[in-house]
Amino acid sequence: MERPPRRPSAARPRPRSLQRAAAALFLAILVALPFAVLYRGPVSRSLHDSWEWDPLPSLDASEEDGAARDDDLDSQDLKLQQVLQKASMGDNTVILTTLNSAWASPGSVIDLFIDSFRSGVRTSSLLNHLVIIAFDWNAYKQCLKIHPYCFALGTDGVDFSEEKRFLTSGYLEMMWKRIDFLRLVLESGFSFIFSDADIMWFRSPFPYFYPDGDFQIACDHYFGNATDLRNIANGGFNYVKSNERSIEFYSFWYSSRLRYPGLHDQDVFNVIKHDPYVSDIGLKIKFLSTSYFGGFCEPSRDLNKVCTMHANCCIGLQSKSYDGRLEELFVLTSKLEKIECIGMEGAAKLQPFLVTPIKRPYGQQKEMKMVKPAESALPSPRKDLQLNI
Repeated sequence: MERPPRRPSAARPRPRSLQRAAAALFLAILVALPFAVLYRGPVSRSLHDSWEWDPLPSLDASEEDGAARDDDLDSQDLKLQQVLQKASMGDNTVILTTLNSAWASPGSVIDLFIDSFRSGVRTSSLLNHLVIIAFDWNAYKQCLKIHPYCFALGTDGVDFSEEKRFLTSGYLEMMWKRIDFLRLVLESGFSFIFSDADIMWFRSPFPYFYPDGDFQIACDHYFGNATDLRNIANGGFNYVKSNERSIEFYSFWYSSRLRYPGLHDQDVFNVIKHDPYVSDIGLKIKFLSTSYFGGFCEPSRDLNKVCTMHANCCIGLQSKSYDGRLEELFVLTSKLEKIECIGMEGAAKLQPFLVTPIKRPYGQQKEMKMVKPAESALPSPRKDLQLNI
């Protein structure tokens, strides 16, 4: 006898144990829900932080992480080598300056610096060999807008974007970072002229360098002899040849910061130049005359001689720029170009000039008055130094 088919509408009764389990699960969800809501806030914030900031490295970092960091360093070295190679002259010489955001805004110091090359005498071609070293990302982006050769220098998480007041801890750290970087340039096989960005270039300095100098540096005060250690050096402008002596000296200079805490690189140099170790390594130091490489400390008084002028002996970006001091120097380079061209064309003999700024209320740009001094002496640039560009 066949069993009658089951009606679709008939439902099998659920076991009571399953109903009890479902009730327990629902109760557990009700209890856990408030804790999940409370926990959601810090979790989402921690995730957001991880997107914006690099997490601190753990003490037991894996070997893979170490290898990745080594790759990053190798990549940075390769990028530096490439930009130096592209900008170098025939003898592997480059011109270097440093930049941070405080000096990078349009119409600020860096624009005047570059424009002085364009207006100076036989200096415009030197822009092809200038590399701007940016201390922060915004400065690097601005550099790319105005110049083809830029390098972003890693600063190990230190913020160098704002203006660093003279002798503050940030200023000292930035100056010593620069010295260590210049050592790396020398180790890479490149000689360099380093120039602060608050230096205006009037004419090519190469004919006025010494052929036998390893390390040549400008002065705040010059006593008339290129080898006199009493000369007060200024680290804002120097010409250094890449060799074992200069590399060892920069390593010694950088390590000396630990012996003289609180002093910046220039003051430390003016101490260690007397150290017997400098003589032991055979470094040949030459001090550059302020007649050719002047500044506000000891200005050059002859436009037919001056190669560079430094806005030194005034502290702060506002003192250098906004009261018109750098603008004065820039206007002077433009006038010098016209004067020199007349002389080169034979229309008139070059005459020395004394620059006298006309006093104006603070904040207004100053005009320049060109006055012939009592004594004159045309320069005698050396002809033996060849420049391979």
